Amino acid sequence: MKFFRSIFFSPLFFQLLGALVATALLAFWFGWLMAVVKVATLFLGFLTLIDILLLFAKSSGIIAGRKLPERLSNGDANTICLTVTNTYSFHVETVVIDELPPQFQERNFHITLKLPPGQTQTITYTVRPVKRGEYHFGVVNVLTQSPLRLASRKSRHEEPGMVPVYPSFIQMRKYEILAISSRLIDSGIKRIRRIGHNREFEQIKHYVAGDDSRTINWKATARRADLMVNSYQEERSQHVYLLIDKGRTMQMPFDGMTLLDYSINAALALANIAMKKSDKAGLITFQEKVNTLLPASRINNQLRHLLDALYNQRTSFREADFSALYSIVRRKITQRSLLVLFTNFETGYGLQRQMPFLASLAQRHVLVVIFFENTEMRHLLDTPARSLEEIFHKAVAEKFSYEKRLIVKELQQNGIHALLTTPARLTISTINKYLELKARGAI
Repeated sequence: MKFFRSIFFSPLFFQLLGALVATALLAFWFGWLMAVVKVATLFLGFLTLIDILLLFAKSSGIIAGRKLPERLSNGDANTICLTVTNTYSFHVETVVIDELPPQFQERNFHITLKLPPGQTQTITYTVRPVKRGEYHFGVVNVLTQSPLRLASRKSRHEEPGMVPVYPSFIQMRKYEILAISSRLIDSGIKRIRRIGHNREFEQIKHYVAGDDSRTINWKATARRADLMVNSYQEERSQHVYLLIDKGRTMQMPFDGMTLLDYSINAALALANIAMKKSDKAGLITFQEKVNTLLPASRINNQLRHLLDALYNQRTSFREADFSALYSIVRRKITQRSLLVLFTNFETGYGLQRQMPFLASLAQRHVLVVIFFENTEMRHLLDTPARSLEEIFHKAVAEKFSYEKRLIVKELQQNGIHALLTTPARLTISTINKYLELKARGAI
């Protein structure tokens, strides 16, 4: 039974068979055609039998393998590697069907290859997960055809495998490399001039245009007969806490991912940058109660702790309780710290309910509230209106857009740093804000 389940007849076989049936019908009017049909049928059956024997002459004519990474990066293009080897003594054409996890909703994935005898070909394809969790890959199916192309042999390779999808560590490494190579500005991250003296002394260097004249070291200038200045670096070992709202407002989708997943990716990238700058990174996630509290630290495995904690974040679509956040921050975070809050406010009323807690946090710490611009509204505003209905929709969109700008103003009036950004630019905007506050000595 297994042998018969591995045999599939090709479209060419059914096309030829259909032509024979049509010719047999014509034989009712042209009797001499029946002899042609009989001979052609026997010939087709003989060729099909030869084709099947060629395909099953070896127990494993095609050898296929798949190399899965240890983990996948959420929201990024991840590479999967397949290898296919032809052990036959003739050219074959194969269709490789990798059973992708159901989360991808890819129902027609296949790769067609032509392999010379004894050759191995490596192929790669990319997948982009948009949710964290476990992704289960099935087996690798290969349909093989000989040069006769009348039948196909199906073979199954590789065992099913599970790969966890973690927050975007690819994005995290990207910004880490840019930070090390001083190329953050190339990605839209602003370089902010350092003003003031709220930093640690680093070295004495030659004066260059743009240096603060207040940092001139006159003694060193006299000794070297050249203008010398004191160079300072930002204060280190500052506490940076990432506060992530897991309420229902963070479940809004954008490009297949939720705002919560965008926030988790940005939080991981910011934590990595902060620790590279010798600051300590911590994490708090909350919904109707505080779910995760990871104290700020910069020990060697702190990034791993953050990655594991962010991987397991889930939501029950309930309203976030900011009073629970305020309570845990007041009790557990005693040192003045930078609090980066990822949340979302769609209306001014939603902000007013939480403003007392946010204002209280801002009195003790440096609070940055990051929320999201509605990109669909922005698209609606940028599109010219051509009918009365479109004018109405555009007026409503303008009202919501104006309310978002009012939210920014109100937060700033209460001593809270506000950042309104699109999900696509969340990571860059967040790192920008951190570097800005760091350069200005706000933390």
